[in-house]
Amino acid sequence: MVVRRNKVKSIKISVLDLAGEEKSKLTLPSVVFAAKVNPALMAQAVRVYLSNQRRAFAKTKTRGEVSGSGRKIWRQKGTGRARHGDRYAPIFVGGGRVHGPRGNRNYRLGLSKKMKRAALYSALTVKFQKKEMLVVDDLRKIEPKTKIAKEVFPQILKKDFDEKKKYLIVLPDRWEKTKRAFRNLPYVNFSLAGNLNTYLILKHQCLIFAPEAIKKIVKNG
Repeated sequence: MVVRRNKVKSIKISVLDLAGEEKSKLTLPSVVFAAKVNPALMAQAVRVYLSNQRRAFAKTKTRGEVSGSGRKIWRQKGTGRARHGDRYAPIFVGGGRVHGPRGNRNYRLGLSKKMKRAALYSALTVKFQKKEMLVVDDLRKIEPKTKIAKEVFPQILKKDFDEKKKYLIVLPDRWEKTKRAFRNLPYVNFSLAGNLNTYLILKHQCLIFAPEAIKKIVKNG
């Protein structure tokens, strides 16, 4: 029996220079950038990501943790009142708390690798279809100066540039000079290609990839 494998179709995207002019074409696999969009799965991936960022800070003190004297509050017998030890029992004002939060609540949720990958590809496909992603070459050549970097975005994005939007620059590795150039711009964030996730993609209005970052995503996929 001969098993026929479907050929992976490819799509192309323009690679821009720092002046916003087309420099070349880059081939993108349709498996990643023309995948079946699954909104429910993307929502689940975002929910899992945000839940995993939560930390349990709320914590109350038990009667043994409240600071103060351990002296017996009144004598054992003869007062007509119930017997008690120190004044930090939970029934007293200023005392400890019973069954309060202990600061150890676990908010972690799980998502399989297959589901994470499908959600990631869905998000990348949405950005590609909406033309909210660019591939820009020579990002590594920018001088690490905010004044110079600030001029790059209007040149690349032309009329679509808006300082009220959020832009995500996706790099293949820690390009420190590139990060120093853009890090003081309030509308710019960074992500390594290996750390890219559904939440980061959907949070930003436009993705700006280095060509090497695209290749790394395709390779890891």
